[in-house]
Amino acid sequence: MKKIFKILIKLFVATLILLSIFLIFSTLTDYKPELKTNLFEKPEAKITSQNNFNILSWNIGYAGLGNNMDFFYDGGKKTRDTKKRTVQNLNQIINFLSLQNNIDFMLLQEVDVEAKRTYYINERDSIEKKLPNFLSIYADNYLVNFVPVPVSDPMGYVQAGLQFLSKPIPNKSTRYSFPGNYSWPTSLFMLDRCFICNRYKIGNQKELIIINTHNSAFDDGSLKKQQLKYLRDFLEIEYQKGNYFIVGGDWNQNPLGFNNKNFSNYRSSEKFSLSSIDKNTFPSDWKFVFDPTTPTNRSNITPYKKGETATTVLDFFLISPNVKPNFITAINLDFKNSDHQPIIMNFELQ
Repeated sequence: MKKIFKILIKLFVATLILLSIFLIFSTLTDYKPELKTNLFEKPEAKITSQNNFNILSWNIGYAGLGNNMDFFYDGGKKTRDTKKRTVQNLNQIINFLSLQNNIDFMLLQEVDVEAKRTYYINERDSIEKKLPNFLSIYADNYLVNFVPVPVSDPMGYVQAGLQFLSKPIPNKSTRYSFPGNYSWPTSLFMLDRCFICNRYKIGNQKELIIINTHNSAFDDGSLKKQQLKYLRDFLEIEYQKGNYFIVGGDWNQNPLGFNNKNFSNYRSSEKFSLSSIDKNTFPSDWKFVFDPTTPTNRSNITPYKKGETATTVLDFFLISPNVKPNFITAINLDFKNSDHQPIIMNFELQ
């Protein structure tokens, strides 16, 4: 009995040592982006004649969250899809994007560069190569050497982020880090949230500001509030200058004015709690633009079943009062290749 007890003690101590080494390694190699990072610059670039634009936003779910998937972090069981289905999803996502000939700006979220979950396929480059008419700008928001959960099948290495595709050439593109993070050691393995801000010089000496954002999902609401306050303060400065702004992406919240009665009941999971943006967060004359008839996100607790799986709207645009939205539509793809659906808006500068 004493011998068994000694063996158990040794195993316990060895486990603690290995865990300590892993946490030290993860801490020392933790991705810590700057608050502000220059991604692209071309000071002479200018939009001179165009006043009407089309913009698309889509969280492509790293081509790994098609309609056949559930996901462990949302309350499901799976960590990743098969390589065959992942490649199929990516090809169909790229095919859809390549057919959008009238789109000027594409805001993509959850684009993998190198990750175990997507079999180390470089999705950013794959998208860029098939859309040669767009300038491609990318920023990491998830860079972890080894994500240790779930223990039975760890996610492992992940490098993923935001991709901004633009036909007009911006005079500047910048990555801005959102404030706040989880406590240690959880912060070592979670996303470092950010947004990409593209600036376009227009004919009246003002700038068109277009932002691609992906806000926090798995928190108690405190990170979401910090991020929205930071975004509001950032945009207020730009609007006071007389600039125009469009913010699009996956907000992981319902937009102001959204009524969920047209959608299936969305059950909060242990990690994700559905909430709406508070009416006092942004000035009352700033507009949230979304399609109230078509869901843009579905629950990942189980594979997708039309009419049964919970759905909602998490993807939308926020625009300044000097921008006029002519139409917005969410494209119903039945969540075949992603757990989100693309949205398209036409707008003009006033």
